[in-house]
Amino acid sequence: MESFIYMLSAILSVSFLWIVINGLFFPNYQKPSRLSSPPLVSILIPMRDEERNVEPLIENLKQLSFPNLEIVLLDDHSSDETYSKALELTRKDSRFSLIQGAPLKKGWAGKVHACYQLSHAANGDFLLFLDADARLNQNTIEHMLPFFKDEKVGLVTGFPHFPVTTWLSRLLVPMQHFVIWLHLPLALANYSSFKPASAAHGAFMFFERSAYDFIEGHFSVKSSIVEDVHLARVMKEHCFKVKLINATPYVTCHMYETNSEVWNGFLKNIYIGIGKSPIMVALLTIYYSLLYVLPFFLVFMAPFYGIWFIVPLLLVWAHKLYIDLQTGQVSYLFLFMPLSALAFLVIMHASMWKSLKNQHYIWKGRAYK
Repeated sequence: MESFIYMLSAILSVSFLWIVINGLFFPNYQKPSRLSSPPLVSILIPMRDEERNVEPLIENLKQLSFPNLEIVLLDDHSSDETYSKALELTRKDSRFSLIQGAPLKKGWAGKVHACYQLSHAANGDFLLFLDADARLNQNTIEHMLPFFKDEKVGLVTGFPHFPVTTWLSRLLVPMQHFVIWLHLPLALANYSSFKPASAAHGAFMFFERSAYDFIEGHFSVKSSIVEDVHLARVMKEHCFKVKLINATPYVTCHMYETNSEVWNGFLKNIYIGIGKSPIMVALLTIYYSLLYVLPFFLVFMAPFYGIWFIVPLLLVWAHKLYIDLQTGQVSYLFLFMPLSALAFLVIMHASMWKSLKNQHYIWKGRAYK
């Protein structure tokens, strides 16, 4: 038993070292350049039943300091007061325009269809697609544009800072950062055209316009409900570079407000996000069970077998605490990492079985498979 503890501790120590080294391959932010003729940036936001987000979103966008912006909002057949609220809040600001979405076409995912329409309404040299629950720092645009100095960069994206309010969001939402830092080789993601090493976050997708048009934009992934990752792969397929940044200093995403939203949001994405692979589900189940759930139970054996049985849990906490500190997350959440891993496994299996039973995922009143 002691030899198992030593081996588990060694694996977790190597994993922690990997996380630290892997994070070094996030691209560094550069000092914004002073541009005599700043490019036009189009900020494009699809909205469906976003009544609660409309006012804070628009007030946030009004505070942006970049001097050459157009902001296009699309109401995608909302059943609430999204459109009327947006109309009232934007009518006196010439930077804003508000359009009503066309009926959803067969074979299209709802958000992708809305983004496709937004791209046709945009005039910018750069297209920034935001979710309605995303918020930008005042100078976010200025700090993103230097990434495009390399003319082959077609997309800049990154996982935002995630405020968490419900117990399920505290367990699952920050795991998005954890999965990226632990599982994605960031050197390959940021400095190679290797498509499997691709990640993106749909709340913040910043495109160079000519690259976006070259790949046919959202039309190229029209049926996808994980369009962010698929767009990143299409970019690489066409030899454009994708920069996956640590966006937490400049972008915040209030992702879910209820436990039900957390469950349904992850349910529709997680199994598709791992390629609908039961083998991958099995491997991840073994991996997270042994490395991140089991150490919690080993602690209870420490009074009988020695203090070494506590070490694996301390290393698990170190993994999560390090990433939480790097991403501006609430500091005490690392203590719940075994529960986060368990919740991740439960929802992954639920997502898989829903797919295997050929059942629909429901999101914002629409059904997807």
